[in-house]
Amino acid sequence: MTGKRKAAVVALTGGLLVGLGIQLIPADRRNPAVVREIAWDAPRTGELARRACYDCHSNETVWPWYSSIAPASWLIAKDVDEGREHLNFSEWDGPNEGLDEVIDMVESGEMPLSRYVVLHRNAALTEPEKTELIRGLRETFAADPPAHDAHGESEAGFIEGSPALHGLFANLRPVTR
Repeated sequence: MTGKRKAAVVALTGGLLVGLGIQLIPADRRNPAVVREIAWDAPRTGELARRACYDCHSNETVWPWYSSIAPASWLIAKDVDEGREHLNFSEWDGPNEGLDEVIDMVESGEMPLSRYVVLHRNAALTEPEKTELIRGLRETFAADPPAHDAHGESEAGFIEGSPALHGLFANLRPVTR
């Protein structure tokens, strides 16, 4: 065997062993129990959210076959963990992003993630569907706001409806004597 050929065989064998070895480092692909699901304003809003958001923003993730293969499994698990940390429709009584953040992400096209949509075409929202989802999110958040946003600030009451008032009153503390 020539030197170049031997080096190629060694590199290929090493790559194969590393590829097999990393499979021993599992990603966390659990779906915790649904604690308290959001109360959707309409079935259509829930349907759009399930289609475009739930795999990363709920405890009802459908894990595709390739989510078992490293290193893709690590990236997918990281995306789901981060998604649930910011907004989790299955843990609505816990910390979640506020309405403004959610709408900004949908309007700007940041959500759903483009790399997700490439593999899940049904998650792509048309412009009319985006508008419909945003309208439904506004109504849903108004009727069933999260207990606190992901930054620990209450979303309840009149402050929630006004970003200016929210910013003005967010840092007030009760006076104790």
